Amino acid sequence: MSGDLSLRDLLRSSALPQNEARLLLAHALEQHYQLPRSALLSRDEMELSPSALAYWRELESGRLNGQPIAYLIGKKGFHNIELLVAPGVLIPRPETELLVEIGLREIDQLSGKASLLDLGTGSGAIALAIASASPNIAATATDHSSEALAIALKNTKNLGLEARVQLVQGNWYEAISKEEQFDLILSNPPYIESNDPHLLQGDLRFEPINALTDQADGLSCLRTIISGAQEHLKPSGLIAIEHGFDQSAAVIDLMKSAGLRDIETHLDLAGHHRVASGRK
Repeated sequence: MSGDLSLRDLLRSSALPQNEARLLLAHALEQHYQLPRSALLSRDEMELSPSALAYWRELESGRLNGQPIAYLIGKKGFHNIELLVAPGVLIPRPETELLVEIGLREIDQLSGKASLLDLGTGSGAIALAIASASPNIAATATDHSSEALAIALKNTKNLGLEARVQLVQGNWYEAISKEEQFDLILSNPPYIESNDPHLLQGDLRFEPINALTDQADGLSCLRTIISGAQEHLKPSGLIAIEHGFDQSAAVIDLMKSAGLRDIETHLDLAGHHRVASGRK
């Protein structure tokens, strides 16, 4: 298609939902012209250069083929920060902000500095959102994926949090020493069952499979994390862990079996049991 189409024409002719088309076209304007999103209105007669038009068509085609918008534009807002994201990490979701809020409430009740362990950090979302919001936290964020940790490191540097967020490679507690203990352990582990049809739908098709499912019953990672909590929590320390909407009872049982006390369930914005917490 010729390059003599205005921004208004491009939006009108796109097969994408208008909100998605505007988001992607705004990204093309930012990348090629350093223009703000408001230019979609204030300069709606503007025509794209051949290279910018080709980039827009690439974005549009990718989204029409189902690719997540966050991967196409390379970033995602989460809690109070913006994160770089790529296919090597899970796209941060609003449900996981519940873990951040629980963590921040706990930190507010502690006097002085507090220590956080973020297990399976991915893009760094949980640890970085908490460290950004609270100057009293020192965080250790772990992941078994070197690709994920490379992205988390970029986000840590972009947010200026290298002094308070340490990234460590390893599988769950194997990433840290047996002696290390924390005031707070948070995790959003893979909890989707291996045969769940949702893995073949929507954005999940493009996200790293090992960040979504344990390739088993959906509970194996939760078991590992909960069973190691006593060893790695300080006295009265809190663990909070995200789980599937139908896994609350199983996770509570795991926490009881691990000897945790003050076990609570927490609802997400949709009213689903999404997080369980317990104390040493």
